[in-house]
Amino acid sequence: MSWQATPQGKRGWTQTYSDAAIQFCLTIKSLFGLPLRQTIGFIQSLLKLAGLDWSVPDYSTLSRRQQTLQVKIHYQKSSGALHLLVDSTGIKMRGEGEWKTKKHGAEYRRQWRKVHLGIDAEALQIRAIEVADNRQGDAQMLPSLLVQIPVDVNPPGFIGDRFV
Repeated sequence: MSWQATPQGKRGWTQTYSDAAIQFCLTIKSLFGLPLRQTIGFIQSLLKLAGLDWSVPDYSTLSRRQQTLQVKIHYQKSSGALHLLVDSTGIKMRGEGEWKTKKHGAEYRRQWRKVHLGIDAEALQIRAIEVADNRQGDAQMLPSLLVQIPVDVNPPGFIGDRFV
């Protein structure tokens, strides 16, 4: 893993930390359920224990870069052809807590998002992921899921619940 960002050869501001470094910090944040400032301290301690004198991204850098970071999901190739399972699930993004809603009524409408997943049927690993609003169906999101699969892999078919 390269911690420092490679120069892009473009004019203007260059990034200090690589996408892999930002993804590592945000993975630690999610894994341990830490706020960003505590994550920074934790990463500093990890690097010190590892004997590395690397600098750690500051709060503003992590906060800004997490909005546009393209997460790369590493996977193991299946032995045969890729059989892609496609499905989605809904997640609540905003809304009142269940207790407060029952007691006082909802103050504003809940907002939902759909997470569309493309999973390798043999290896049971996520090969593609896309987040959309709750009106998008699996069939509409299929092209953007297929773009994430390498060109050399041609799935022979799809298994999904709503592709009509």
